[in-house]
Amino acid sequence: MENPFNDEYFMKKALQEAETAFIKGEVPIGAIIVINDKIIARTHNLTETLNDVTAHAEMQAFTSAADFLGGKYLHKCILYVTLEPCQMCAGASYWTQIDKIVFGASDLHRGFKHFNTTLHPKTKVVGGVLEKECGEIIKRFFIEKRNLN
Repeated sequence: MENPFNDEYFMKKALQEAETAFIKGEVPIGAIIVINDKIIARTHNLTETLNDVTAHAEMQAFTSAADFLGGKYLHKCILYVTLEPCQMCAGASYWTQIDKIVFGASDLHRGFKHFNTTLHPKTKVVGGVLEKECGEIIKRFFIEKRNLN
């Protein structure tokens, strides 16, 4: 029997976090961290709420997962995030030594690939998981934001 806990399953959970961010007026990016098919961190962007430019979904997830595990390294963990991490978040992922990063939509202007940011050598990357859905929520957010101003 196929494991129902696949990349699409967990990306849908990250999208739920993105929806929560959207409702709060935050840029709708959601992130979760999983170990052994169990979600140990569930977060979204909080940059507006906390008035903190570093409060990206991934950074919140790293902190929450490390707290849950009781250590700073996220070995055997997978980060699911709806948008390709920026170079700050990719750099932080290097220090966590996370096993895998799975992202939805690419960020052609601010994503870590654009800046050739180095990840930890053991970190695997998978992009484009539910890419359409992940990209649409961000587009919808900025269209609504522009129409309000």
